[in-house]
Amino acid sequence: MPQRKFCCGADSAAAQFGLAAQLKALGHPVRLEIVRQLAARSRCCTNDFCACLPLAQSTISQHLDLLCQAGIVLYAPDGNRSAYSLNCAALGGLAQGIRALVAVMPMEATGEAAHG
Repeated sequence: MPQRKFCCGADSAAAQFGLAAQLKALGHPVRLEIVRQLAARSRCCTNDFCACLPLAQSTISQHLDLLCQAGIVLYAPDGNRSAYSLNCAALGGLAQGIRALVAVMPMEATGEAAHG
């Protein structure tokens, strides 16, 4: 497959792919709920999610793995358990990337023209 070129340079292209991967990881209701649960606590183990999500532990583990691969969630072994926490720096970068997208939109697309 040929390499796609972006008009904004290689560094920006890498950032675009990273942003896309994070948005894709958040594009599932279960993964959004996992992020919400982690935002409410400093860290959780897989069993904590099993208590609040009607899914098998293996399914929850797959969702956690995708969030870890995207860099949104951090994994740390904790004895016999797996501890997960939010990667706040990654979420901050994701928010910044979304703000940058909104900043280049025409005002009428953001709804600001209707308020003014």
